[in-house]
Amino acid sequence: MSTLVPPLFAGLVDDAVLLPPNDTDVGAAVAAHREHAAAWYAPLLGSLLVPSSLAFRAPPVDELAVGVVCDTAIDGLSGAVAALRGAGAAVRQVEAAVARRGEDSQPGLRELHRLATTHPDLDVYAEIPLSWGLLAALDTVAGSRADGQRIGAKFRVGGLAAELFPTPVELAAVICACRDRELPFKLAAGQRHALRHTDPETGLTHHGFLNVLVGCAAAVDGAEVAEVAEVLAATHPVPLAEPARARRDSPRPLLTGFGARHVREPLTELIRVGLINGGYE
Repeated sequence: MSTLVPPLFAGLVDDAVLLPPNDTDVGAAVAAHREHAAAWYAPLLGSLLVPSSLAFRAPPVDELAVGVVCDTAIDGLSGAVAALRGAGAAVRQVEAAVARRGEDSQPGLRELHRLATTHPDLDVYAEIPLSWGLLAALDTVAGSRADGQRIGAKFRVGGLAAELFPTPVELAAVICACRDRELPFKLAAGQRHALRHTDPETGLTHHGFLNVLVGCAAAVDGAEVAEVAEVLAATHPVPLAEPARARRDSPRPLLTGFGARHVREPLTELIRVGLINGGYE
C-alpha cells in the first residue's frame, strides 16, 4: 500500500548525495537512488545530481533520471551529458554557476545559452549570484526563454557565512523578480528543513523550503515584496501549512526544486507538518 505525494510536491527534491561534501561513491549513490525511486514517496523525488567531474566514471545507470551539476568548465558539459547518456542515464537537466559573487554573469550566461541551443531537450539552470548584476542576468535568462529555450535560474541561499544567506526581504525581491519575468528557479544550499530556523551549531538562520514554496504561491497570486517577505520570515507551521494544503492538487509555481543530501529529511519535514501522510512499503 502507498500514500501518494500531492502534485504540489511532485519532483521537489533532487538527490544531492554526490555533491560536496561527498563521501559516497557513484555506485552506492545509484543503488540508494533506485531504492528511493521504488519507495512510496517516489513522486517527491527529482533527479540524481551528478557532478560533471564524475560523469565519465559513472557505472551503468539505465534509465535513471539524472541532472548534471557543473563543477568543471561550462564548455565541458556537453561531454558530461554524452558520457552519462552513454551509460544509459536519462539526463534531464544541467546546472551551472555563471559567475562568482561580484563578477559579471553575462559571459557565463552566453555559454549556457549556447549549451541550451545545442541541447534543446534539457532543462538548463543558470546559477546566478545574489549580488551586483542580478536583475540584468534575470533579464538575459528571460530573453532566452522568450526565444524558446528551456532555461531557468538557480540561486544559492546559504553557505558557511552569514552574508551568503539573503534576508527574507532580499529573497522576496528575487522571487517577485522571477514572477515578473515568468522565470522558474531552483534553490541550493541549506534547504533540508521545511520551516525557517536557526541552526543551533552555527547560529546561522536558514530559509525553509515550505516558506519559499508558499511565498512563490503568494507572489503569483499578486503579493508584493513585503507580503512575500512576511511568508519567508514565518517560523510556525500553521500560516504555511494551510495555504500549501489549499494548493496541494495544483502544480508548484516558480520553484522547480532543490537538492538534498538525504532526501528523506524533507519528506519527514512534510509529514511532520501534516502535508504528506506517512506511508509504508
